[in-house]
Formats: sequence, C-alpha cells, structure tokens
Amino acid sequence: MKRQFDEELKTLQEKLLQMASLAQDSIATAIKSLEERNEEYANKVLEQEKEINLLDIKIDELCMKLFALRQPMAVDLRLITASLRISSDLERIGDQSVNIIDRTLELLKVPVLKPLIDIPRMASLAENMVKDSITAFVNRDDVLARNVCERDDEVDKLNDQIFRELLTYMMDDHTSIKRAVDLILIGRHLERIADHATNISENVIYFVLGKTIKHHCEKFNYEHED
Repeated sequence: MKRQFDEELKTLQEKLLQMASLAQDSIATAIKSLEERNEEYANKVLEQEKEINLLDIKIDELCMKLFALRQPMAVDLRLITASLRISSDLERIGDQSVNIIDRTLELLKVPVLKPLIDIPRMASLAENMVKDSITAFVNRDDVLARNVCERDDEVDKLNDQIFRELLTYMMDDHTSIKRAVDLILIGRHLERIADHATNISENVIYFVLGKTIKHHCEKFNYEHED
C-alpha cells in the first residue's frame, strides 16, 4: 500500500513538472512573438494553454483521489495540498501568456512604438522565478523558494519603470496611446506571472517547513513547526 501511495505521489510530481515546463515555455514563446513580430508563435501558446488546462484537471482529480483514499498525514498532506495550489498558479501563468499573445497580436498590426528593452528583461526575470520555484519544490529547497519571493520586488520595479516611460510617450503623442497601453498591459501580465511564481514559492515553504508565509514573506523565519 505504501509503495502504491509513493508511486501516486511520484505521478503527481511528474504531472506538475510537465505543467511547469509548458508554463515556462509559453512565457518565452509569447515574448518571442512580441520581439520577433511573428504571429505564428501565437498558435503554439494557445495549444500549450490547452495542455496546461488538461494537466490542471488531472492534478485536481489525482489530489482529490489521494485525499479521499489515502488520508495523508503530516508532510504527505502538505505535499498534496501544495501541489493542488501550485497547479492552480501554473494554470494562471498559462492564462497570462495567452493574454500577452492577445496584446501582441494587436501590436503586430501597427508600427513599432519603441525598442523593447525592459519587457524582455521582465519576462526573463519572471520566467526564471517560475523555473526556480519549481526547482525549489522538487528539491524541497526552502532557501531557494525564499529567494524567489524576494525577486518579486525587482519585477515590480521594472513594471513601474515601463509604465512611467510609456506614460511619457502617451503624453507626447496621442497617436501612441493604443500601442503604449498594449505594452503596459503586457508588463502587467508579466508582473502577475511573477506574483504566481511567488505564490508557488510560498507553497513550497509551506510544504517543506509547515509554515504559512502568505502576504508576509519578508517577516518569515526558518523554524520548523513541531
């Protein structure tokens, strides 16, 4: 029975890793579409979202089965609970990538407003946050998870910088407003992706240490619960 339970937990982790890989790639592909002004990437992101959604459903079903049939305790209970929450955040990351594609397709219809500098930087930061949050989950690394939480401020600062710069464009030339707003929204979607990566890391800390740090990551201490 224990061996079967371990195999089920392994399957759960594998599905989460598959989902995370798709989510990471969808971010990169969406930004690639924007940078290269290539709408062919849009279909790939939309297909990835479908796969992510299916995996989210499968993970939900597996977690419910494990709760009902295995009655997990202690760390196993936290693992399943964290997995359920993490899959939800990964699904939303897929949604945000689709939102980026939606704005990109609008931008491809018009001339380029400005060279892209901060948005690709922001995307790289957000994508790495997702990657590291999942690595922390696999390795049960609460220190790496905390590091991901702390990086969220850097993404927020870049988002503010993008907004201020594009606001200047809109004030100087009213014909730039639509393009500037689309770029601002892309920045907002990337900021949300970073927020979801932070959520994942908070759940990793909950899984590893049994500590809930939501909304107050900076006050967290590393003592295990009894």
